[in-house]
Amino acid sequence: MTEEQHASESVQVQNSITDEQFDHTMAQKSTHKSRLLELFLVTLKIGLTSFGAPTAHIAMMENEFVRKRKWITEEHFLDLLAAANLIPGPNASETCYHVGYVRAGYPGLVTAGLGFIAPAFAFSLLFAWIYVSYGSLPQIEGIFYLLNPLVLAIVLETTWRIGKASFSGWKQVLIFVLAVAAKLLGVNEAIILIGGGLAGILLHHVMVKWENGSPPTQLLMALLPLPAISEFVGKVAEQTRETFCNIFIYFFRTGSILFGSSLVLFALIEEDVVNRFSWLTAQQLTDSIALGQITPGPVLSASTFVGYIAGGAGGAVASTLGVFLPSFLIVAVTAPLVKKMRENHLTSSFLKGINPAVVALIIFVCINLGQNALVDVWTVLALLAGLAVMLFTNAQPYVLVLAGFVLGILRILIIT
Repeated sequence: MTEEQHASESVQVQNSITDEQFDHTMAQKSTHKSRLLELFLVTLKIGLTSFGAPTAHIAMMENEFVRKRKWITEEHFLDLLAAANLIPGPNASETCYHVGYVRAGYPGLVTAGLGFIAPAFAFSLLFAWIYVSYGSLPQIEGIFYLLNPLVLAIVLETTWRIGKASFSGWKQVLIFVLAVAAKLLGVNEAIILIGGGLAGILLHHVMVKWENGSPPTQLLMALLPLPAISEFVGKVAEQTRETFCNIFIYFFRTGSILFGSSLVLFALIEEDVVNRFSWLTAQQLTDSIALGQITPGPVLSASTFVGYIAGGAGGAVASTLGVFLPSFLIVAVTAPLVKKMRENHLTSSFLKGINPAVVALIIFVCINLGQNALVDVWTVLALLAGLAVMLFTNAQPYVLVLAGFVLGILRILIIT
């Protein structure tokens, strides 16, 4: 074989290998794109059809991701859910982000988040526009006559459920009492939550001297700056109002220290948006909770409604981005560390301290909701009926909200 023939064969082999590598790369890209498309369609389906509490959303995710499509195992799903409970932000959304990361890396994380949140944002924006356009009419205000006490029933039932899970000993009760005292003294809600977490570390980790390793460096980098960021953006937001940037940084601050139930959102923003900034009235804040219950997807999308009233369509975008972005960023940082986060005693202790503080703040929201919702004997009876439904049946919260709307409309038709 001549040197020319040998060189020619070498070129052919190289070309053949190159072609095979090219085909393999293209196949991988095609598979990745199909995974992203499938991931988006599945999470969009969940976002469009999941109503009520985050537990209902998580149940749908478990059915789709684990049982139906077998993307992950049951044990892996529980690990992801546990990790979501250890960081600030909406637990259902964070679980969705984690599954997206497992399925298709960081592009999957983004895709899953968009698919799950987009329907809630769209419906909340639509309802906010309708509310602002027609909410001032007496006929529309009449709809909320029975709706408000039913929403209060939902909040009270959720508070009861969270409280039962939170008060597991004298340490939790002590943190709860301290949180109530701090709220009565006018301490900022963000500081109360952070203080509860630090108290949890002191009581559940330091005092028991349980050595279980130090938290991952990435987790500390993600969580430790949040108190400082929270205070900084809060001060900036107070300087000017109703602009895109200020609404965004205010809700970013809120999302940075939002642990547990989505109802914590209202406990954190109530004083600011009603009294300090005057973005909403107390009644409008109550209505935002109701609208958050009847829209599909995460209840936290009620922030879209608040942002729209505060600053129009731009405000709706700003509040939605702000409140979801912190948890999104933290999941992006901590997604590879799920196992270590779940096993770490320090992070678990921080969450234990957060929970009773959350209950304390929600109780104050309930008191203010009651002042607006309970105006006569009929609204009190509606509250008691709603509590009975929530406590003794398997009805989802949105059932009560829809019932409140229907009863309100019937009342208007009968009176007029």
